[in-house]
Amino acid sequence: MMRTMDVAVRCRGLRKTYKGAVEAVRGLDLEIHAGECFGLLGPNGAGKTTTIEILEGLLEPTSGEIEILGNNWRTHNRQLRELLGISLQETRLAEKLTVRETLELFASFYRRPRDIGEVMEEMALTEKSGAWVGKLSGGQKQRLAAATALVANPRILFLDEPTTGLDPQSRRQLWEVIRQFQQRGGTVLLTTHYMDEAERLCDRIAIIDHGLTIASGTPSELIEQLGGHHMVEFDASGNVPGELEAWRSLPGVEAVHEEDGRVVLSVREPHETIPALLAAIQNRQKHLLHLTTRHASLEDVFVHLTGRHLREE
Repeated sequence: MMRTMDVAVRCRGLRKTYKGAVEAVRGLDLEIHAGECFGLLGPNGAGKTTTIEILEGLLEPTSGEIEILGNNWRTHNRQLRELLGISLQETRLAEKLTVRETLELFASFYRRPRDIGEVMEEMALTEKSGAWVGKLSGGQKQRLAAATALVANPRILFLDEPTTGLDPQSRRQLWEVIRQFQQRGGTVLLTTHYMDEAERLCDRIAIIDHGLTIASGTPSELIEQLGGHHMVEFDASGNVPGELEAWRSLPGVEAVHEEDGRVVLSVREPHETIPALLAAIQNRQKHLLHLTTRHASLEDVFVHLTGRHLREE
């Protein structure tokens, strides 16, 4: 049983209904442990942003209980704002302020901010210290947005798609910043459109859809729940859309779905399934047009649960 002090964020029965009876969040339960990187994933319209804004204290829930570091927004609003660092999905900063001036401004909001020079060094912004925000590249602006969250010296970091638009080097640099923040005892709530990012960074993940949690666990646990460790993807001449049952009976097949006109099999033992698949294709007098095998990934779990890729609009 986890003690209350070991839970950084907890919500129970979280609901948010907008005018017109639109339910963005429909009774969501979450528990984020202190010191972990927790990923919140879901397709567009799933309720992710609404959930995060409620947890951040930016939006009032219709009902439900929220606990941040053992406190709630109703009774400890100011104290909690001192403990959170927030990087929104789209951060608009004053374009005529320099990088240093921007960080000085944000640091002034907190009683015990971090050293500005240290944060700029961490986010590779030292050389841009005197540059206007409006002159920064998209990636530099994204790093500055993360820096405004880090300068708060927070205990919990809310990062909403922090690496969107970053080049690969900057992206990995931010991953390292997140790991270092965790090593200092910090807790991270992360949303991302990159499944490889979620697999690498997140200790645990919750996938939400239609305002509810539909799966949660470590990345490896979620992949295990899919039913197979490997994916066999193929296309054969004469394949009929929707004709999946013919392949479900092959040895070792745990699940089947279609993706971009190809059949994808979730299997535990590819060396048993593939020979049987080739024989079945030959027996049906079809021709194999494409065949690949790979380890199952979090992306496969997401598609299986939601019917969509994370990056689909």
